[in-house]
Amino acid sequence: MANERKTENIVREHFKMFTDTIDIEEQQSDNPKINKLLKTASKKGTGHGYPEFIISYKTNSDLLIVIECKADTLKHQSQNHDKYAVDGVLLYASYLSKDFDVLAIAASGQNPRELKVSHFLHLKNEKKASEIFDDKLLNVDGYLQGYLKSPEKFRQDYNALLIFTKKLNEKLHSYKILESQRGLLISAILIALENDAFKRSYASHKNAENLSNSLIQTVSDELEQANITDKKLNNLNIQFSFIKTDTSLAKKEQVLKEIIDDIDENVNQFIKTHKYFDVLGQLYIEFLRYANSDKGLGIVLTPPHITELFADLAQVNKNSIAYDNCTGTGGFLISAMKRMIKDAAGDEAKIQQIKSKQLIGVEYQAHIFALAVSNMYIHQDGKTNIINGSCFDEDVIKEVKAKKPTVGFLNPPYKANKKTDTDELEFILNNLECLVDGGTCIAIVPMSSALAQSGKILNLKKELLKKHTLEAVLSMPGELFVNSKANVVCCVMIFSAHRPHPVYKETYFAYCKDDGFVKRKGQGRIDAYGLWKVLDKNENLIGGIKKRWLDSFTNHKQEPGFSINKVVTAEMEWAVESYMKTDYSDIKNIDFEDTILNYITFLHKNRLINKVASDE
Repeated sequence: MANERKTENIVREHFKMFTDTIDIEEQQSDNPKINKLLKTASKKGTGHGYPEFIISYKTNSDLLIVIECKADTLKHQSQNHDKYAVDGVLLYASYLSKDFDVLAIAASGQNPRELKVSHFLHLKNEKKASEIFDDKLLNVDGYLQGYLKSPEKFRQDYNALLIFTKKLNEKLHSYKILESQRGLLISAILIALENDAFKRSYASHKNAENLSNSLIQTVSDELEQANITDKKLNNLNIQFSFIKTDTSLAKKEQVLKEIIDDIDENVNQFIKTHKYFDVLGQLYIEFLRYANSDKGLGIVLTPPHITELFADLAQVNKNSIAYDNCTGTGGFLISAMKRMIKDAAGDEAKIQQIKSKQLIGVEYQAHIFALAVSNMYIHQDGKTNIINGSCFDEDVIKEVKAKKPTVGFLNPPYKANKKTDTDELEFILNNLECLVDGGTCIAIVPMSSALAQSGKILNLKKELLKKHTLEAVLSMPGELFVNSKANVVCCVMIFSAHRPHPVYKETYFAYCKDDGFVKRKGQGRIDAYGLWKVLDKNENLIGGIKKRWLDSFTNHKQEPGFSINKVVTAEMEWAVESYMKTDYSDIKNIDFEDTILNYITFLHKNRLINKVASDE
């Protein structure tokens, strides 16, 4: 005879070994908020309803685990949402998710061998739950880390970060802190918060001047201890020094303390949870919304999902040495670092080598250089290989070449003045020059660089093919840089270094115009529907638009309406739109009828129908 108590006992025995980190309640709760939310959660809808177990973490009050048990495995999950284990636990999660993130677990079976387990994550204020984890009970730390690092939680936290940065920007604007200095201020705070003594004591400073001095001294000490010395350290100290003299930060009481509080709670926690994400880049984009244009201040930042795409396209691994000659805030290097460290699979010696020796960057602008160094420092290393200077300087080229980079990434400065500014393709040539023989260079540049058939750009295209191989060109979404307020239609070019382009070489071209991102007011372009990538529990890519792009590129697939392989010369347009075959396979009669009806409607609306008839 089925006995649900046996199922409950299996679950109880599993979790009771973790009571040092969790609290377990059975079919009731001492938490008034939980009781209020479950007040009408009975399966009949007539009053209180409780799952078999409610588990809360002692260190994370945002997450609840609720568990519903059934003895019979045949009553694990129904087709019509009846009184089965999955249906019940999802019901409770829907009520609790008004105030909590909820991990809902359904368990059925009377012995460990036959036990069926299903997991669902229902985040706070979301409409529905999504499946997570596999079909076995995990330890509580595994559940907590899986929840914190899940794509669903990242989207939630990222959206919260966007909302916070908007509010923070407005606050800094009200304090008259310059747009170009806001990123430096946040960088300094994040570096100082890495110092335990500063984190414990900053709130106790008696006045704003003492706190600002302490902040700057802590930053300088932290950077010096991280082997940043001499001229480089002096340059960084100069960039951060405005904090000691700014009227709001150094004179007005509580202003700097409140900003530090906000950063610690909203930004520092995000960084600790979601490692190797270019948070400073995102903040920098938001801080420039009051400026006339990002390009006016010298930088257009690459969206994080594209920096990650570059690392995947280049097949970065633990032995790669990555170089960005237009570093900006370091987004490409951080994405490369993330992929390298994952490939290192816990080898701490290798991870340390990756961070200290395998990430190289050059940044010309002093204040952006300070952001890049800060960003790499916050991500635990890599900062000592960021060079402040011109990537075209012979000494810089020599220094970079000596490090033998194998992959190059860049988003070069886009020309504001076509006559005097360095061309984007010149930056690509510079990056390729520094790579080892056969190294991969990936650059994102304006589409005009790919389409040019005359003048200086044509000559640069000829030089590129004379020295290097054009492997692929991907046409990017039209509004890719909308978050940076830059109206640039761009493409991604992929080269193999120091291997002249063969005359009969087929280059891969793809129409990567739809990345699934949509515009949202106050948030810019975001992956609102989770279409970009689908990951498994080990964060391996298993689906989504990104997987399709990578699969097509890796195998050089030819797909009508999306991609084609084509022999090209420098004189030809390097864009899929010029050569792509139209896919007619999905066109139906109704599509033809709709087009005709839309055209006729247009003619009537604009009173052109008689003119068209008379012309015929």
